[in-house]
Amino acid sequence: MLRLFLALASPLLCLAKLYEDVELLPTISFDFVICGGGTAGSVLANRLTENANYSVLLLEAGPSNVDVLPSIVPFLGSTITSNSPYSWNYTTTAQPGLNGRSIDYPRGHMLGGSSSINYMLYTRGSSDDWDNYASTTGDSGWSWSNVQKYFRKNELWSLPADNHSTAGEYDPKVHSVSGVNSVTLPGYPQPIDNMLLQTTKELPSEFPFNLDMNSGNPLGVGWAQSTIDSLGQRSSSATSYLGPKYIDRPNLHVLVHAQVSRLVQTAQSPATFKAVEFKQGNTTTLHIVTARKEVILSAGSIGSPRILLSSGIGDKRALAELGIASTVHLPDVGQNLADQATIGVYWEVNSTDTIDTLTRNATLSAQVLDDWLDNRQGRFVESILGNFVGWSRLSLDNSVLRGRADPASGPKSPHYEILPLNGIGGLPLPPTGNFFNLVVALLCPVSRGSVTLSSSDPFAPPLIDPGFLNDPLDLEMMREGIKILLDFAAAPTWRKYIIERYQPFPNVTTDAAIEAYIRNSASTIFHPLGSNSMSAKDAEGGVVDPDLRVKGIPFLRVVDGSVLRESAGRQYTSSPNEAADLIKEARA
Repeated sequence: MLRLFLALASPLLCLAKLYEDVELLPTISFDFVICGGGTAGSVLANRLTENANYSVLLLEAGPSNVDVLPSIVPFLGSTITSNSPYSWNYTTTAQPGLNGRSIDYPRGHMLGGSSSINYMLYTRGSSDDWDNYASTTGDSGWSWSNVQKYFRKNELWSLPADNHSTAGEYDPKVHSVSGVNSVTLPGYPQPIDNMLLQTTKELPSEFPFNLDMNSGNPLGVGWAQSTIDSLGQRSSSATSYLGPKYIDRPNLHVLVHAQVSRLVQTAQSPATFKAVEFKQGNTTTLHIVTARKEVILSAGSIGSPRILLSSGIGDKRALAELGIASTVHLPDVGQNLADQATIGVYWEVNSTDTIDTLTRNATLSAQVLDDWLDNRQGRFVESILGNFVGWSRLSLDNSVLRGRADPASGPKSPHYEILPLNGIGGLPLPPTGNFFNLVVALLCPVSRGSVTLSSSDPFAPPLIDPGFLNDPLDLEMMREGIKILLDFAAAPTWRKYIIERYQPFPNVTTDAAIEAYIRNSASTIFHPLGSNSMSAKDAEGGVVDPDLRVKGIPFLRVVDGSVLRESAGRQYTSSPNEAADLIKEARA
């Protein structure tokens, strides 16, 4: 892996408007100041600077993404998700629903945010999800039909790295070749692909083939779509929206290593916050920049509520307990956090062609990396996820749901995501053996948690409590999700491939044993939503209105996944991009 080391050690590419020193900024006053250069913030910076009359400062707490090889090579992305300088490396509070366990909670800490360290699966959610946003907010602009133009502005459909024919693997009618962020199909075949396709033929009622999961109806099993370009490289919001085509704009200014501490109040009645306080790097010196038009928070579902609370915007009673003066009483800040619990089932298989062999063999891994570096080909053009993804629902007649409201947003919205992995994934790798892993994620949790402050120090890590499995329905739904995985692996096509079930989930059959396994082993798929929830303009609760303006505070918006209150699949992967465009159109 010497070439990997040398690539990581290479100096950052100098970009004209990307600053590493606050003293190099041309001014301390801009039209817009965006806090957070992640999935949404990078998009906003791009869209706003399309207008040459607007000056924009983008503040990012982490480093630049440029030349960070594990963020470029799709397969290596998992190596920087946790325990790395490119993640915030958070942990949750002890989770009662997980038998008191505290789990790792990575978020991106570099330009591009979590889009620079995630597993790159690209999904839009169901039409029900978006129509539900429109209904609950009273704003038709959030409906499925009305967000289509923003999906198309975002998406640059690209050929897969191996240039294979993609006929029958997606629906071209629902995609765009004129956007900014690359999306493509798998560029490297895996040995389980044919068995996955065969499962859709052998069990068509449970697992039908879905030509395109991003058509508005994701139910079924189909080819995965990923934010990877035709050269087999990650396409993040930083590489696309802050790429060479845009970074030289004279009105765009990006400052890295700039962690925002709080918003500075600039007027009393109404309370107005048009200045931002931050520190750079490891220094204790605080700097202040001002916005002539608006401050926009795009620090994500953890960072944005933390900044609001540190600024005195939140529940005044909770803030008083920490000695923080209340500026605006907005009780829902940091509340209504929802996230998707996940768990896997593992089988030892009759094969040596799994990613287990690759990750266990450093010499082989170095050879595959060389293939990527030299040719942009081979296994490293894809993430560690498989080439397929599935979406499934329980029947409303299932005993778990009988007499209960459907937790999903409608009949096209899945209760579960199913990820088939050609390798063990998620467990310490044993010294021998090859494995098949099915992962299920609960997409519509009923449980809610919170993001709160641990102290009055704005730089202290916040308290993150996703509330996993606090509601009994979530545990029951997870239990039924595991049964769906077992049904999937019982298709005839797997009989000669699967040898036996692998620990820690042995051949248990009782509901109680499955639930015990879930509480002991479940984790998260890292998709927190809702901590700055969006509601109708005249609604009493919520944090932002449908235009993403913070309620009761002029010139301040939140644009990131924290505004999406309802649990609705994984559509937040792309929704901040469209939210950014909605903001731009609303402002125009």
